[in-house]
Amino acid sequence: MVDPELLSKINERRVLEFFQRSGPSSRAVISRACALSAPTVSKAVAALIRHGMLEEGGIADSAFGRPGRLLQIAEKTANVFGVVIDAGTCWVGSAQIDGEISESNQRSFPTPETYPELLGLIEEQVASMAGEANVLLPASRALSPSLRPSRQGSSQLPQITSRYRGLGISVPGLLNSRLGQTVMSPNLHFLNGEQVASDLGKRLGLTCVALQESHALCLGERMYGAARGLDNFAMLDVSTGLGLGVVSAGRPLTGNSGLAGELGHITVEARGILCGCGNRGCLETVATDSAFARRVSETIGRPVQLPEALALLQSGHLHASDALERTIEYLAIAVAAVINIFNPATLFVHGKLLGADSSIFERVLLEAQKRSLNVSFADCRIFQAKGNKRQGAIAGVIQSLADAWAPSLLDLHPSVGGSGGPFGKSVATRR
Repeated sequence: MVDPELLSKINERRVLEFFQRSGPSSRAVISRACALSAPTVSKAVAALIRHGMLEEGGIADSAFGRPGRLLQIAEKTANVFGVVIDAGTCWVGSAQIDGEISESNQRSFPTPETYPELLGLIEEQVASMAGEANVLLPASRALSPSLRPSRQGSSQLPQITSRYRGLGISVPGLLNSRLGQTVMSPNLHFLNGEQVASDLGKRLGLTCVALQESHALCLGERMYGAARGLDNFAMLDVSTGLGLGVVSAGRPLTGNSGLAGELGHITVEARGILCGCGNRGCLETVATDSAFARRVSETIGRPVQLPEALALLQSGHLHASDALERTIEYLAIAVAAVINIFNPATLFVHGKLLGADSSIFERVLLEAQKRSLNVSFADCRIFQAKGNKRQGAIAGVIQSLADAWAPSLLDLHPSVGGSGGPFGKSVATRR
């Protein structure tokens, strides 16, 4: 026998997810779309309004009868923060729980050299954005000394209320989801052994969710990008490092501790260059945006970052260079490895080099076809990813909040497919 309270929560989640997918709507439309009775919808809507997740909007057009009032995601009481930690640059932004990232309320800053500095900068940016939103943190929260304002006449910064429901973090490297701990981050070693979700949760008083960056990309693409409705796909990230996320039957392939998919640390050059993981010749060192920038630096005799390397490529100076040819060759090897090992129905590839010139992606596919099993390659659709790590961080915390609200239908009946279930994440609840 189904617990009535649990059933009510599941219906509330279904209604909330409808608004996240479809935007403003009337109760009558929700009832038809979700196959729920009018009283059930009214009860679910009332609960979501009471919890500040929905709000009344304008009047809906109606061809018959009295027009109903539109409902929509609450603009001021249902928001989340997203954080992307990456080598070079980090990002902090806010969004509504439908995933719409605020254009004005986001910040980027150079990645610091130490873990305490990173936590302090993230905390500072979150507090700043919360202050601009004119909201307050719980009075019991003690601000760190680095956040105490210097302006005269103010004793502490504005803080966060229930307007913000949580914070999602895209974390590079190997994230043990059972322990909530970064086991190893080849490109940001100061994250090794740290529990970023737990540490930020204690400092901010918010529910914080950490996802390995490839899993975050998968979830973001599935919730907001080209993977909507797909239950079988893979996401190959070839940007700073090389990561892989695989979704099978609607669920992420995470392994025992969330460490599955580390394709980037398979050796492809026995005497290759030293990788951040400590090994030599890893696929990550030869098949990524970072690898291309390093090769361009070697070619021109001075260090360049990826934006300048891409500008040189687009200007025509590097069109036939060995830097580009070698990167394409190993990118194709990475794509072929994913196809041969996991046999995905769809493969998305995320990286900036691929978007610099349309011919680059085409050449990668031609080379990958030569290195793949014919039947597996023919059975796989391959696209450039439309999502990004920012969307992935936001999607991670929204998914976590939904899971905390009620189980999804997939959790109760795995055979139905659809979205839901843990996505290789670690969660620290608010203190």
